[in-house]
Amino acid sequence: MNGGAAAGSGGKAAPAAPLRLQHYLVMAGVAAAVVLACLRYAPPAAGYGLLAVAPPAEAAARIGAVAVARAADGGEAGAGAAVRDDLTPAAPAPEPASAVVIFNFGDSNSDTGGMAAVNGMNINLPEGRTFFRRPTGRLSDGRLVIDFICESLHTPYLSPYLKALGADFRNGVNFAIGGSTATPGGSPFSLDVQLHQWLYFRARSMEMINLGQRPPIDREGFRRAIYTIDIGQNDLSAYMHLPFEQVVAKIPAIVAQIKYTIETLYSHGARKFWIHGTGALGCLPQKLAIPRDDDADLDAHGCLKTYNAAARRFNAQLAAAIGQLRQRMVDAALVFVDMYAIKYDLVANHTAHGIARPLMACCGYGGPPYNYNHFKACMSAEMQLCDVGARLISWDGVHFTEAANAIVAAKVLTGDYSTPRVTIASLVNSTLLPNDG
Repeated sequence: MNGGAAAGSGGKAAPAAPLRLQHYLVMAGVAAAVVLACLRYAPPAAGYGLLAVAPPAEAAARIGAVAVARAADGGEAGAGAAVRDDLTPAAPAPEPASAVVIFNFGDSNSDTGGMAAVNGMNINLPEGRTFFRRPTGRLSDGRLVIDFICESLHTPYLSPYLKALGADFRNGVNFAIGGSTATPGGSPFSLDVQLHQWLYFRARSMEMINLGQRPPIDREGFRRAIYTIDIGQNDLSAYMHLPFEQVVAKIPAIVAQIKYTIETLYSHGARKFWIHGTGALGCLPQKLAIPRDDDADLDAHGCLKTYNAAARRFNAQLAAAIGQLRQRMVDAALVFVDMYAIKYDLVANHTAHGIARPLMACCGYGGPPYNYNHFKACMSAEMQLCDVGARLISWDGVHFTEAANAIVAAKVLTGDYSTPRVTIASLVNSTLLPNDG
């Protein structure tokens, strides 16, 4: 103010304005240099703060998985907004709905962090060590089959429904929780609970739309979404202490619950279903490590014949039930995937997949042949861990390693194990008659 008055009076103070301008420019340059230095030398953030930077390998893999599709939806801005995970904060500005929407229901085979979130579990390394370089709540050293499916469809990984921070539901929701059963009462988040969570999510979304607000997924998103289901392993495992015929007698109730879930989703507008059968339970180190009198129940590849027979019976009944629904729901796509054939092949032809010890857990206790101890499992203080890069099928005796999941997913994505023989990618843009229910 004083400088301006002096200049107006015609005194010698007139040059003060240019000098003051130079002073401000210098200060601005210094400030800019400080900011740039902070950004350049600050350590990478883990999902918080001004600038969050993912580890290069992970970021490159995630960006490569989604950039092609997002570029078509808005160039680099779209791609940058799509690449999100626990490491990357959601974009502050609202984004258009994802071209792919997936609602997933299941157990730990497709749980991307729900169990950890709901139980407040601070899981430590080595979980997640292979790809994410940190634990994410996935019971594996890296990605699951559902993650590879998302990558193949150029959509981000699914956020768990119960994840309080960092969730992004624009491309769908993952209701899967580790330990879940298909039958009610077998677990806190059995399939009926997951179904009610979806119904709640849908009802609140419709409420937002009716109020003129914008939900993560709109009506069209619910209509064209793919509904994936991968559950039943825990139900079968819980009954395997019974005589085989009693186990078989329990299967219809398990299948009926999955069938009811599909019918309910259908009545509310779902038209695209992708259902996985269960895997070769008798080849899991956890089952093989159960004390037995002799090896009479082992097949030529060292797997338990009784467990595998129960898995095949379950899959046959599930496939038949889906076939019945297919005849009734003529305007829907219902695809059954034979996961048993895929996962058993990993063991039977393990050398072709570069796997030396198909029945041994990577993370466990006890060493060969199974490296599994029911009282000293993976993540215990005494755990025995395989080397990074070792190609094993089982991560912890129950769940698969990322290397095995990658092989399984590659086979799933071919459509060769599907009934009818279609790919999941073909469902994305399929034109099916919608029904709002």
